[in-house]
Amino acid sequence: MTELNDLYTYSSVLGDSETDAGTFRVDLGPEGPALQWSDGMFRLHGYQRGEVVPSLDLIFAHKHPEDRERCEEIVAQVSRNGGFFCMYHRIVDARGKTRRVLTAGEAFLDGNGAVIALEGVTVDLSRTLQRETEQAARDAVAGATATRTVIDQARGILMGQLKLGSDEAFRMLVSTSSHRNVKLVVVAAELVQLANSPEARTYLDRAVRAIQLNSRPDRAGGRRVG
Repeated sequence: MTELNDLYTYSSVLGDSETDAGTFRVDLGPEGPALQWSDGMFRLHGYQRGEVVPSLDLIFAHKHPEDRERCEEIVAQVSRNGGFFCMYHRIVDARGKTRRVLTAGEAFLDGNGAVIALEGVTVDLSRTLQRETEQAARDAVAGATATRTVIDQARGILMGQLKLGSDEAFRMLVSTSSHRNVKLVVVAAELVQLANSPEARTYLDRAVRAIQLNSRPDRAGGRRVG
Protein backbone atom coordinates (compact mmCIF):
# COMPACT_ATOMS: atom_id res chain seq x y z
CA MET A 1 0.00 0.00 0.00
CA THR A 2 2.95 2.32 0.65
CA GLU A 3 4.11 2.09 -2.97
CA LEU A 4 0.60 2.93 -4.19
CA ASN A 5 0.40 5.93 -1.86
CA ASP A 6 3.77 7.08 -3.19
CA LEU A 7 2.37 6.96 -6.73
CA TYR A 8 -0.68 8.96 -5.69
CA THR A 9 1.62 11.55 -4.11
CA TYR A 10 3.68 11.66 -7.32
CA SER A 11 0.49 12.14 -9.32
CA SER A 12 -0.76 14.96 -7.09
CA VAL A 13 2.53 16.80 -7.54
CA LEU A 14 2.83 16.42 -11.30
CA GLY A 15 -0.72 15.87 -12.49
CA ASP A 16 -1.96 19.36 -11.69
CA SER A 17 0.49 21.26 -13.88
CA GLU A 18 2.04 18.83 -16.34
CA THR A 19 1.04 15.83 -18.42
CA ASP A 20 3.09 13.37 -16.38
CA ALA A 21 0.44 11.63 -14.29
CA GLY A 22 -3.23 11.30 -13.53
CA THR A 23 -5.56 9.40 -11.18
CA PHE A 24 -8.72 7.49 -11.98
CA ARG A 25 -11.61 5.65 -10.33
CA VAL A 26 -13.87 3.03 -11.87
CA ASP A 27 -17.13 2.33 -10.01
CA LEU A 28 -18.51 -1.10 -10.91
CA GLY A 29 -22.24 -0.68 -10.40
CA PRO A 30 -25.22 -2.68 -11.70
CA GLU A 31 -25.66 -0.22 -14.56
CA GLY A 32 -22.11 -0.73 -15.74
CA PRO A 33 -18.76 0.86 -14.98
CA ALA A 34 -18.64 4.61 -14.33
CA LEU A 35 -15.31 6.38 -14.59
CA GLN A 36 -13.84 9.46 -12.98
CA TRP A 37 -10.64 11.02 -14.33
CA SER A 38 -8.39 13.69 -12.90
CA ASP A 39 -7.30 16.49 -15.21
CA GLY A 40 -3.99 14.69 -15.62
CA MET A 41 -5.71 11.62 -17.06
CA PHE A 42 -7.49 13.76 -19.66
CA ARG A 43 -4.20 15.36 -20.66
CA LEU A 44 -2.41 12.01 -20.84
CA HIS A 45 -4.98 10.90 -23.40
CA GLY A 46 -4.82 14.16 -25.35
CA TYR A 47 -8.06 15.76 -24.15
CA GLN A 48 -9.29 18.62 -22.03
CA ARG A 49 -11.92 18.00 -19.39
CA GLY A 50 -15.38 18.11 -20.98
CA GLU A 51 -14.26 16.99 -24.44
CA VAL A 52 -15.02 13.32 -23.82
CA VAL A 53 -16.77 11.14 -21.25
CA PRO A 54 -14.34 8.64 -19.77
CA SER A 55 -15.27 4.99 -20.28
CA LEU A 56 -13.57 1.62 -20.38
CA ASP A 57 -14.12 1.52 -24.14
CA LEU A 58 -12.34 4.87 -24.48
CA ILE A 59 -9.48 3.70 -22.25
CA PHE A 60 -8.90 0.51 -24.22
CA ALA A 61 -9.26 2.35 -27.53
CA HIS A 62 -6.22 4.41 -26.55
CA LYS A 63 -4.08 1.40 -25.59
CA HIS A 64 -1.39 0.57 -28.09
CA PRO A 65 -2.71 -2.29 -30.27
CA GLU A 66 0.13 -4.57 -29.16
CA ASP A 67 -0.65 -3.93 -25.45
CA ARG A 68 -4.45 -3.74 -25.53
CA GLU A 69 -5.28 -7.43 -25.05
CA ARG A 70 -2.94 -7.83 -22.08
CA CYS A 71 -4.36 -4.68 -20.42
CA GLU A 72 -7.92 -5.94 -20.93
CA GLU A 73 -7.01 -9.26 -19.33
CA ILE A 74 -5.45 -7.60 -16.28
CA VAL A 75 -8.44 -5.30 -15.75
CA ALA A 76 -10.89 -8.18 -16.18
CA GLN A 77 -8.99 -10.32 -13.69
CA VAL A 78 -8.74 -7.65 -10.98
CA SER A 79 -12.40 -6.74 -11.53
CA ARG A 80 -13.32 -10.35 -10.73
CA ASN A 81 -10.85 -11.19 -7.99
CA GLY A 82 -9.78 -7.87 -6.46
CA GLY A 83 -6.25 -7.09 -5.31
CA PHE A 84 -3.54 -4.81 -6.61
CA PHE A 85 -2.55 -4.38 -10.24
CA CYS A 86 0.39 -2.83 -12.03
CA MET A 87 1.11 -2.77 -15.75
CA TYR A 88 3.66 -1.11 -17.99
CA HIS A 89 2.17 -0.36 -21.39
CA ARG A 90 1.75 2.21 -24.11
CA ILE A 91 -1.11 4.55 -24.88
CA VAL A 92 -1.73 6.50 -28.08
CA ASP A 93 -3.30 9.85 -27.30
CA ALA A 94 -5.87 11.77 -29.34
CA ARG A 95 -3.08 13.47 -31.31
CA GLY A 96 -1.43 10.18 -32.24
CA LYS A 97 1.45 10.54 -29.78
CA THR A 98 2.61 7.29 -28.18
CA ARG A 99 3.34 7.45 -24.47
CA ARG A 100 5.01 4.78 -22.34
CA VAL A 101 3.16 4.66 -19.06
CA LEU A 102 2.90 2.75 -15.80
CA THR A 103 -0.59 2.14 -14.44
CA ALA A 104 -0.98 0.89 -10.87
CA GLY A 105 -3.99 0.59 -8.63
CA GLU A 106 -6.18 -1.39 -6.25
CA ALA A 107 -9.57 -3.06 -6.40
CA PHE A 108 -11.95 -2.39 -3.48
CA LEU A 109 -14.40 -4.98 -2.15
CA ASP A 110 -17.78 -4.68 -0.44
CA GLY A 111 -18.78 -6.63 2.65
CA ASN A 112 -19.60 -9.69 0.55
CA GLY A 113 -16.20 -9.77 -1.13
CA ALA A 114 -17.41 -8.43 -4.47
CA VAL A 115 -15.32 -5.86 -6.33
CA ILE A 116 -17.09 -2.50 -6.31
CA ALA A 117 -14.42 -0.10 -7.55
CA LEU A 118 -10.94 0.27 -9.00
CA GLU A 119 -8.70 3.19 -8.15
CA GLY A 120 -5.28 3.93 -9.51
CA VAL A 121 -2.77 6.22 -11.10
CA THR A 122 -1.16 6.36 -14.52
CA VAL A 123 2.34 7.85 -14.74
CA ASP A 124 3.90 8.89 -18.05
CA LEU A 125 7.46 7.53 -18.19
CA SER A 126 8.18 8.71 -21.74
CA ARG A 127 10.40 11.66 -20.86
CA THR A 128 12.31 9.69 -18.22
CA LEU A 129 12.94 6.84 -20.65
CA GLN A 130 13.94 9.31 -23.37
CA ARG A 131 16.45 10.98 -21.05
CA GLU A 132 17.90 7.60 -20.09
CA THR A 133 18.14 6.56 -23.73
CA GLU A 134 19.84 9.83 -24.69
CA GLN A 135 22.26 9.49 -21.77
CA ALA A 136 23.08 5.92 -22.78
CA ALA A 137 23.74 7.12 -26.32
CA ARG A 138 25.99 9.93 -25.04
CA ASP A 139 27.86 7.45 -22.85
CA ALA A 140 28.30 5.11 -25.81
CA VAL A 141 29.65 7.92 -27.98
CA ALA A 142 31.97 9.06 -25.18
CA GLY A 143 33.19 5.51 -24.73
CA ALA A 144 33.79 5.09 -28.44
CA THR A 145 35.66 8.41 -28.55
CA ALA A 146 37.83 7.41 -25.60
CA THR A 147 38.61 4.09 -27.27
CA ARG A 148 39.63 5.79 -30.52
CA THR A 149 41.80 8.23 -28.56
CA VAL A 150 43.71 5.45 -26.79
CA ILE A 151 44.22 3.52 -30.02
CA ASP A 152 45.43 6.66 -31.80
CA GLN A 153 47.86 7.36 -28.97
CA ALA A 154 49.25 3.81 -29.13
CA ARG A 155 49.55 4.07 -32.90
CA GLY A 156 51.50 7.30 -32.48
CA ILE A 157 53.87 5.62 -30.02
CA LEU A 158 54.65 2.86 -32.50
CA MET A 159 55.06 5.37 -35.32
CA GLY A 160 57.61 7.30 -33.25
CA GLN A 161 59.47 4.31 -31.87
CA LEU A 162 59.67 2.28 -35.09
CA LYS A 163 59.52 5.07 -37.69
CA LEU A 164 56.38 3.61 -39.23
CA GLY A 165 53.45 4.99 -41.14
CA SER A 166 50.04 5.23 -39.52
CA ASP A 167 48.49 2.27 -41.33
CA GLU A 168 51.40 -0.06 -40.58
CA ALA A 169 51.38 0.89 -36.90
CA PHE A 170 47.67 0.18 -36.72
CA ARG A 171 48.13 -3.22 -38.38
CA MET A 172 50.75 -4.08 -35.77
CA LEU A 173 48.29 -3.31 -32.99
CA VAL A 174 45.59 -5.40 -34.65
CA SER A 175 48.01 -8.30 -35.16
CA THR A 176 49.11 -8.22 -31.52
CA SER A 177 45.47 -8.10 -30.42
CA SER A 178 44.75 -11.21 -32.47
CA HIS A 179 47.91 -13.00 -31.33
CA ARG A 180 47.13 -12.38 -27.63
CA ASN A 181 43.39 -12.87 -28.06
CA VAL A 182 42.58 -9.61 -26.26
CA LYS A 183 40.72 -6.52 -27.40
CA LEU A 184 42.59 -3.97 -29.47
CA VAL A 185 41.89 -1.23 -26.94
CA VAL A 186 43.50 -3.33 -24.18
CA VAL A 187 46.74 -3.65 -26.18
CA ALA A 188 46.66 0.07 -26.91
CA ALA A 189 45.94 1.04 -23.29
CA GLU A 190 48.83 -1.07 -22.00
CA LEU A 191 51.22 0.62 -24.42
CA VAL A 192 49.97 4.10 -23.55
CA GLN A 193 50.26 3.36 -19.82
CA LEU A 194 53.88 2.28 -20.24
CA ALA A 195 54.65 5.44 -22.21
CA ASN A 196 52.99 7.71 -19.64
CA SER A 197 54.50 6.14 -16.53
CA PRO A 198 58.04 7.31 -15.63
CA GLU A 199 58.60 4.12 -13.62
CA ALA A 200 57.56 1.87 -16.50
CA ARG A 201 59.18 3.61 -19.43
CA THR A 202 62.18 1.28 -19.24
CA TYR A 203 59.79 -1.48 -20.34
CA LEU A 204 58.37 0.51 -23.24
CA ASP A 205 61.10 -0.60 -25.66
CA ARG A 206 60.46 -4.23 -24.74
CA ALA A 207 56.72 -3.84 -25.29
CA VAL A 208 57.29 -2.19 -28.66
CA ARG A 209 59.66 -5.00 -29.71
CA ALA A 210 57.12 -7.59 -28.61
CA ILE A 211 54.43 -5.92 -30.70
CA GLN A 212 56.82 -5.83 -33.64
CA LEU A 213 57.57 -9.52 -33.16
CA ASN A 214 53.91 -10.51 -32.81
CA SER A 215 53.07 -8.73 -36.04
CA ARG A 216 55.42 -10.86 -38.14
CA PRO A 217 53.60 -13.24 -40.51
CA ASP A 218 55.40 -16.33 -39.17
CA ARG A 219 54.30 -15.49 -35.62
CA ALA A 220 50.73 -14.63 -36.56
CA GLY A 221 49.87 -18.27 -37.25
CA GLY A 222 49.24 -17.50 -40.87
CA ARG A 223 46.53 -15.01 -39.97
CA ARG A 224 46.01 -12.16 -42.31
CA VAL A 225 47.03 -8.85 -40.75
CA GLY A 226 44.62 -5.90 -40.98
